[in-house]
Amino acid sequence: MFKKFFAKVILRILGWKIVGELPEGSKKCVVMMAPHTSNQDFIYGWLGFVSIGIHSHFLIKKEAFNFLTNRPLRAMGGIPVDRKKSSNLVLLLTEEFKKREEFILTITPEGTRKLNKNWKKGYYFIASDAGVPLVMGFLDYKTKTGGLGPRLYPTGNYEEDFTTIEAFYKGKTAKNPEKFNLSPLPDHPDQQ
Repeated sequence: MFKKFFAKVILRILGWKIVGELPEGSKKCVVMMAPHTSNQDFIYGWLGFVSIGIHSHFLIKKEAFNFLTNRPLRAMGGIPVDRKKSSNLVLLLTEEFKKREEFILTITPEGTRKLNKNWKKGYYFIASDAGVPLVMGFLDYKTKTGGLGPRLYPTGNYEEDFTTIEAFYKGKTAKNPEKFNLSPLPDHPDQQ
């Protein structure tokens, strides 16, 4: 309870407002968080989750885990990922959803804080294969608002579902706007 109160106070001092909530009864979902162009995104996002009482797991490069950071990162929900090795992360995380009664997983589809013209699709296939909804999480630096937007149950047609995702994120302002880009799709040739 103290953690939740503390997170709310910090966000208020920093001028941030958190809106939205998980759909009622959502004990399992994939939260896609975008835009992701700065280390500050993690701080605001984590504080935002804590302030509304959500414990979410998140993927983070294994290099971030060391003697000092291992326990705190894991307690916060961190799951180490070796980006140099090819592991079937989608399958592993899908199995994790099947094993647990409750599992909220936050993924940044951009996969990096640098400009990425093609979002990774793992978030979509994890939700699809696990039969859980995608919840559109966001940070908007222009309005200093973060939170949880609509949910989407993947239909299996990524391109079609992405038009809904794209429409939601189009008006969101990143910390570093020049590094935020929605994936160009074959039926969106004008988008670069």
